[in-house]
Amino acid sequence: MRVSPSSLASDSDRTLLTGVRCAAFDFDGVFTDNMVIVSEDGRESVRCTRADGIGLTRLRAAGVLTVVISTEKNPVVSARCRKLQLPCIQGTDDKVASLADWLKPHGITLQETSFLGNDVNDEPVLRAVGFPAVVADAHPDVLSLARYRTVTPGGYGAVREFCDLICTLRSSLPTHG
Repeated sequence: MRVSPSSLASDSDRTLLTGVRCAAFDFDGVFTDNMVIVSEDGRESVRCTRADGIGLTRLRAAGVLTVVISTEKNPVVSARCRKLQLPCIQGTDDKVASLADWLKPHGITLQETSFLGNDVNDEPVLRAVGFPAVVADAHPDVLSLARYRTVTPGGYGAVREFCDLICTLRSSLPTHG
């Protein structure tokens, strides 16, 4: 489903999202549908959509840095992020501090950053960034923190939807030249 920039609540939301220099993402429940397959030897697998990778590539081509910030320590997170050429900070108990530390060498502030999350462990970072967003099926306790809620649930293209929205907004900016 294509989401238009007019789906944002206000002009200030569009302005904030257009100015984003970094898009950060939670992993479980955002790139995945929050389900996990556990084999008899304890190995975990998750399901992701390939469409997210295209969205991330387009977003980076538009000049927006991308990163995953996850409390999860499972190697499946780092494996998927490697495949997507997506920096990944995982196993963090303080997503705000981890994200701020990662942004610092890039000269980007938390206010110039968006975060797409889905659950209560994302609450501090959703409060800290300039443009907080959640997936369609996010936990009810974080819905009120978001400036944008995807139409698409986590794991089914919510990342792609959010990336496409930012790219569409950035491409609609007037060019000077």
